Amino acid sequence: MRRIPAVLAAAALLTSATGCGSLAPPGQQTAAAPRLVDERPVRDGGTAVIGLKSDPDMLDPSLTGTLVARTVFTSMCEQLYDVDRHNRFVPQLAASLPKITNGGRTFTFDVRRDARFSDGARLDAQAVKTSLDRHLHLPGSGRASEIDSVEKVDAVGPYTVRLTLKHADTPLLGRLANTAGLIMSPKALATYGKSFAAHPSCVGPFKYAKRVIGDRIELTKDPLYYDADKVHLDGVVYKTITDGNIRLANLRSGDVQIGDQMGPVEVRSAMGDKDLQLLNTPSLGYMAITLNVGNTDGIDHPAGRLDTPFGRDVRVREAFDLALDRRLINKVVFQDMYEPACGPVPPGTPLSTPVTCPGRDVARAKRLLKEAGVKTPVPLELMINTTPEDNRLGQVVQAMAKEAGFDVTLRPTEFATGLTRTLAGDFQARTGGWGGQPDPAGNIDSLVGTTGSNNQGKLSDPEIDRLIAAGRGTGDVAKRREIYRKLTAAINRQHGVIYLYRNINYAVASQDISGIALSGDGLIRVKEAGYVKGGRG
Repeated sequence: MRRIPAVLAAAALLTSATGCGSLAPPGQQTAAAPRLVDERPVRDGGTAVIGLKSDPDMLDPSLTGTLVARTVFTSMCEQLYDVDRHNRFVPQLAASLPKITNGGRTFTFDVRRDARFSDGARLDAQAVKTSLDRHLHLPGSGRASEIDSVEKVDAVGPYTVRLTLKHADTPLLGRLANTAGLIMSPKALATYGKSFAAHPSCVGPFKYAKRVIGDRIELTKDPLYYDADKVHLDGVVYKTITDGNIRLANLRSGDVQIGDQMGPVEVRSAMGDKDLQLLNTPSLGYMAITLNVGNTDGIDHPAGRLDTPFGRDVRVREAFDLALDRRLINKVVFQDMYEPACGPVPPGTPLSTPVTCPGRDVARAKRLLKEAGVKTPVPLELMINTTPEDNRLGQVVQAMAKEAGFDVTLRPTEFATGLTRTLAGDFQARTGGWGGQPDPAGNIDSLVGTTGSNNQGKLSDPEIDRLIAAGRGTGDVAKRREIYRKLTAAINRQHGVIYLYRNINYAVASQDISGIALSGDGLIRVKEAGYVKGGRG
């Protein structure tokens, strides 16, 4: 795809408020839009520094729960399947799409015969079985509920894997094109066990070299990689720079070559800078406020009864929802560069249906609080990340909620610490998001299903669980579309996850770098990236 200058790329996504003329307002973008790829010829050599918005959690595919960790994994840990620039599933470590038989209860696929892990172990069917079994059975695994339809994993040949399912599971392919499809070296797993995150070994263009927690992760080119001739960089460094303005300053100074998850303020500042390029795609995910309604003992334990106004009465949660004005949040916090969202299904995908976001209704919110019999103002501690963008969002939510009868206290918390507290149930509400998958089940099942391994607030509702099962059980597109329409409504009736906005994935990069790919899942891929002639690598 031809490189698009920063000004034109941004103009395609901004409203007329930019003064640039709008080629396609955000609301007209679709999740099926292709990723933007800069394909100028590159030279071999050099190290690229990628500035991350937050510090990744564990570099362990079974235990990770963050988008930034997945960004690192794109360079060092490949999946069975991937998503191409048109959001189609394609083989990566698998050699073919799965053959689905037995009424959807058997998935059979071959794996590549030319791949080795960074520690020298060979990729084969047994290695895939080892990783999938670990995803399923390791205590605390975030993948367990994502592939819980899998009853048994068998290596039925040296390079052939068969998954026997408990029931038909149409979205399973999408999960194997995500974190649940990441495959780890069986040699490293046997050697390091639960300490794998400190010694990760996978199949990828780059291999793990060093990590300084809170600062950087260093990767070097892996000579054992099956596609090594397409890898141009000698290494990649992922550096944690939480402030977008500082990431941008580092881009301009040349200390960083790619800025991940850049916000609207930084994007506007970068527009027109001849030394920078803008990459962007519509997001497949969402950003939301998750309320703790039942996480009493930690995410690994069954939902309990949380004795708070928000845990006891859905009317309190609905009142909080009605206090928020999604369009105003988008305008004030994000300069109209994102889109209001009120559901988990990405628009423009085959299974999406139009969803009208509720307008702000302070009067009804106050009536609901009165009906619930709670004393106002209702206190709520809202955990936010320690970024300027999250601080702005928190302040706007705080002001809106106050008018409806809530007393919101903001608790800025470093990302990794906040995640630990959330998983332990030590929170009342938190802002956060989900990177997104093309199949809506990937945005729903593990996040709001009663037994979901990413259900941070421990929302539990029989109707939601019934519809999740129905969405898995049929491959009919029309039926699934209707199921997810009902499922979105059922989730919204519980007001446990309050969807706020759907962002545009923005990455800003130096003009010295080419070959970067940014997909709808928000992940930067640098497998074929490199410095153009005359670059500073």
